[in-house]
Amino acid sequence: MIPVPSGVRIWIATGHTDMRRGMRSLALQVQQSFRRDPHAGDLYVFRGRRGDLCKILWHDGVGMSLYAKRLERGKYIWPSAVDGVSTAVRFQSIGAE
Repeated sequence: MIPVPSGVRIWIATGHTDMRRGMRSLALQVQQSFRRDPHAGDLYVFRGRRGDLCKILWHDGVGMSLYAKRLERGKYIWPSAVDGVSTAVRFQSIGAE
């Protein structure tokens, strides 16, 4: 489990992302698409085209981390792009403790 401090925003990249991307290119995508600072302490979540892999980019104040999770069965439920490339949610609103 990622020890996320309270008040951290979670930004979900709607649509799909090229999962070959690494830490630097995802941070660049945050700057260009989200128009956010990837070093500000928020979580940025990306999903691949098949829907079974997601990556989380997070700067905890000490350094940048890239987490990946692949599902053996099923797919991640993902918001569709309605009016942009991202959706912000609060950590508490996703039912995590």
